[in-house]
Amino acid sequence: MSTLDSGMNQLESRVGGLTVGGKVHSLSAWFVLALRLMMGYAFAYSGFTKITGEFAAGGYLSNVAATNGNPLAGMFAWMGSTPWFVEFANVAVPWGELFIGLGLLVGAFVRLAAFFGALMMLMFYFGNWDMGHGFINGDFAYMLVFLAVAAFAAGRILGLDQYIENYDVGGETLVERYPALEYILG
Repeated sequence: MSTLDSGMNQLESRVGGLTVGGKVHSLSAWFVLALRLMMGYAFAYSGFTKITGEFAAGGYLSNVAATNGNPLAGMFAWMGSTPWFVEFANVAVPWGELFIGLGLLVGAFVRLAAFFGALMMLMFYFGNWDMGHGFINGDFAYMLVFLAVAAFAAGRILGLDQYIENYDVGGETLVERYPALEYILG
């Protein structure tokens, strides 16, 4: 199937004996690219502003979950009251956001970046727990966007992953030589 084909592309997946499938228009690649770039910009910007500004995770971790009926309130309270974890979060959150964003923007290690982006959004989902509008909120939606970016191998769409995967190593592509890389590239 050509990415320039004006027709439809077929998707199919089988999990536990259940097969789902459908047809998507070839223009879908542009929307997947847009999702990757949008999340990349949002995370890179957020990380950069935290690094260059004043960021402290302790207050958020200590206070957010206790006020909203969060099922993980005890875990957030522990994270907020454990000095080494607060220091870890003070570094991991801004730099993690920056590196996730940069990976998505240039299309390198996209599945790895999307996995950690989804993990961060899951933590934000529980931290910002609010059932006022049901289980779905912006954090949950962003988590699903990260998972879609990973599932659709968005790094191969105008991204560096397509070149990294095909890098020649002794007559084989990098992914042929090291098949596990398929889980972090793409």
